[in-house]
Amino acid sequence: MEQITRLFDLLELYRNEFKSLETLFNVRRGGVWQSSSARDYLENSRLISLGLLSLGVSKGTRIATVMVNCPEWNFFDMGIMQIGAVQVPIYPTVSEETYRYILTDARVEYLIVSNAEIYSRISSVVAKIGSIKGIYCIEKVTGLKSWDELLQAGNKYDHPEELETLKTSIAPDELVSIIYTSGTTGRPKGVMLSHRNFVSNFLAIRAILPLKVRDRALSFLPLCHVYERIAGYVFQSFGVSVHYVQEMEELPDYLLDVKPHAFAAVPRVLEKVYDRIVARGRTLSKPGRGLFFWALRQGHKFEPDQSRKRAYLIKLKLANLLIFNKWRNALGGQIRFIVSGSAALNPRLTKFFWAARIPVLDAYGLTETSPCVAMSHFGEGGLKFGTVGPLLANVLVNIADDGEILVKSPGVMMGYYNRPEKTAEVMDAEGWFHTGDIGVMEDGKFLRITDRKKEIFKTSTGRYVAPQVIEQKFKESPFIEQIMVIGENRPFVTALIIPDFDHLRNWCTIKHIGYGSREKAVLNPQIIKRIQREVDWFNQDLGQTEKIKKFRLLSSEWSMANGELSPTLKLRRKHILEKYKKAIEELYHATGKSYHTKKGRKENPPETKL
Repeated sequence: MEQITRLFDLLELYRNEFKSLETLFNVRRGGVWQSSSARDYLENSRLISLGLLSLGVSKGTRIATVMVNCPEWNFFDMGIMQIGAVQVPIYPTVSEETYRYILTDARVEYLIVSNAEIYSRISSVVAKIGSIKGIYCIEKVTGLKSWDELLQAGNKYDHPEELETLKTSIAPDELVSIIYTSGTTGRPKGVMLSHRNFVSNFLAIRAILPLKVRDRALSFLPLCHVYERIAGYVFQSFGVSVHYVQEMEELPDYLLDVKPHAFAAVPRVLEKVYDRIVARGRTLSKPGRGLFFWALRQGHKFEPDQSRKRAYLIKLKLANLLIFNKWRNALGGQIRFIVSGSAALNPRLTKFFWAARIPVLDAYGLTETSPCVAMSHFGEGGLKFGTVGPLLANVLVNIADDGEILVKSPGVMMGYYNRPEKTAEVMDAEGWFHTGDIGVMEDGKFLRITDRKKEIFKTSTGRYVAPQVIEQKFKESPFIEQIMVIGENRPFVTALIIPDFDHLRNWCTIKHIGYGSREKAVLNPQIIKRIQREVDWFNQDLGQTEKIKKFRLLSSEWSMANGELSPTLKLRRKHILEKYKKAIEELYHATGKSYHTKKGRKENPPETKL
């Protein structure tokens, strides 16, 4: 592979090693696949660079991209960085206030948008920002300049030789992108990342993944997020054919159509895949349903080393032959691995996917570490369930006295843009980045994440509670879609719970219980009693101060659009606490039954029964 020290050096691979690739980047528009070749990648990136130079763009100029996943994202990514300009990627779905803050804070001069819908959300903000000199749109929209105009300007530029001179002048440690963290509280911070930050990370990841040229990958997480962005660079380094999903609702169709070998996901996506599988199993006739849940139990028993358990291996082989093969086919039948990151995936689900021969590689990182710190892999000693795997080869981790994870690596950011005081809060004098996550090293090599430092709370009795650990446990229940644990400065722990309404509706049908609407369902005493059984079951494994004593069922799922979830689908706890303030106060002050753990331990979790 070519020597890569700057991100745009990836283009040399397509000039030399992958020049024959005809389906490098692919997107479905109007129901028809459109493909960009290696030649398209090289030429469009070059013309965008020259077109920007014709506008007077120079080193350090901030250019914001507000785009859905598409081939053009890559052309602009490379075109911007080849001339030393700085890309500021922004989520298409953020609020007007967030748009205003980022565009102003970063002093953005040019803006690239995907379509009229995105422009309509940002146009009123842009009109009030004096620094914006030009806007270009990928789709043809009346009143907006098309990106084709930029290509044409690049084609007419009088001094194309300037591009090579500029590329040569760019050093690996120069700023290449400012990524504003989505955050769960407060204003976003602009993370400054260099070529070296990104390159060191994707090369370390590349070294542990089994991909080859012309393999197929799906890309559906936002490319403006560092997680999907680094996945894109990894795919490019192998010459993988990337297929972009622009509507998440169509993901099942894309899986069958593309038959991908790999993709990056967040736990929420994998949880939904699992939930759909279980929901289908419950609709089977009695003999089939019994076999289905027998196979499910085999999956949850899976461990990496089963060499001495011959009887189990026979059962697992049978489960794969009769049941799991159908699930692999639903994912396209060619999956070599899935990377799960951005949040913790329940180890129980990781086991299940591995048992079904759909390997899920847990990974951990932050925007500030560009991003990956640790990742499971297929090599010897590369997997331990419940952990995020071994550290990458170029990463050092230290666990502070209070359990916080500290990181040193060439991937650690340059700092927060315009926020030196915030940079000083997370970077100590010895160069360790303080992640804000709590964790431990197991067996001297595997990193386990236990919670966010800022999210651990203390009850009024003086006991500490780690809410994410509890929430992850309860989400094993097929009846529970979302949950937030509450209890800071309170006498006991409570929770807001959003049921899995598809599963709940199915259960009501089988039990001949009136479901009605979601609003009626969460008030139905029989349904509340059924959820109480789930709470009682999972409470058994918790300490007395961690047990959920009361809960409230909610009828509306939390979403990014409504502000309860961050763009990476993490809970915005502060917002949820404020939004449901009245319901939470009722949990602590209303007289009524508390949901305490029942005495005695049940042998089987409620999910194995209807």
